[in-house]
Amino acid sequence: MRPKARRTTLADIARAAGVSVATVSKVVNGRGDVAPHTRTRVQQLLHQHHYLAPVFRHTGAVQSPTIEVQFQGGLKSYVAETLEGIVDAAAELGASVVISKASHAPHWARDLVSAGRRAVIAVTSVYTAAHLNELARSGLPLVVLDPLHLPDSRVNSVGATNFAGGLAATRHLLSLGHRRIAYLGGPAMAVCNQARVHGYRAAMEADGARVPDSYVLPGEFTYETGLVGAAALLDLREPPTAIFAGNDEIALGAIETARTRGLRIPEDLSVVGFDDTSLAQITSPPLTTVRQPLREMGGAALRTALRLAGGEKVESHHIELATELVVRASTAPPREEARAHG
Repeated sequence: MRPKARRTTLADIARAAGVSVATVSKVVNGRGDVAPHTRTRVQQLLHQHHYLAPVFRHTGAVQSPTIEVQFQGGLKSYVAETLEGIVDAAAELGASVVISKASHAPHWARDLVSAGRRAVIAVTSVYTAAHLNELARSGLPLVVLDPLHLPDSRVNSVGATNFAGGLAATRHLLSLGHRRIAYLGGPAMAVCNQARVHGYRAAMEADGARVPDSYVLPGEFTYETGLVGAAALLDLREPPTAIFAGNDEIALGAIETARTRGLRIPEDLSVVGFDDTSLAQITSPPLTTVRQPLREMGGAALRTALRLAGGEKVESHHIELATELVVRASTAPPREEARAHG
């Protein structure tokens, strides 16, 4: 019999690439703080030497680990871009992904284990204590991406700096001279929505701008919420001159309602969205919005799921990636008469 071939180690790859083991480890784990040319060289060597990361060796299985990705509702732009990040990271790390709609039928977690799943990623899905208990009994790690509710202490999650994003969006409108700024958002109890509202209120309060109760409207993260909510805001005795929307779909609904009333964007009404999905760039005018790094969030969720599946401990139960304001053509200073009226 031939002697068993020695597995390629990180040290082997590091020596071949002329870098440290720590640098190779960063590439394997999808860390961003590696120079592009170094990352490419290391990835080529990993592929050339058929390196198998420890997370994939944990069960001794030959096949790549399979992660179940569940989402609720329609496959909207936000979900699609997040899934793209998950799939790209899985391809890079040699994992497989199965995408499904969350159903939580009886013994669903046990069925996932029987089907060979190693972990679950939930995209903006709601998990009850019963769901979490079943996952725990089945030994399936869970990572929630952009949680709608405060996750249980047992749950690992990935999100973005929603408060900072809400603050930046509102400060941008205030810097243009707007004082009557409304917030049209998603579910009142959703964690991400609450953080965006708090950022909005903090900016308004710091600038001494009033926030009437009628200026903060919850809804769903849908185009229909934008249509209906904007109509209610524009019917007010003192309608806002600017609307900060909880996501891009709401923003597009608000823009459409304004147009049906003969209002011009941004001359008569400024609108800011949140997410920076592909919709933000193709709408007319292009939408000023707060960018969530959706693909990067998906990649971080996938890497966390793989680490948990391999029995590793993660440093933090919650990862937050930075948001960034992207200024386009849907915002402008308010008209003089609107400013005077305010």
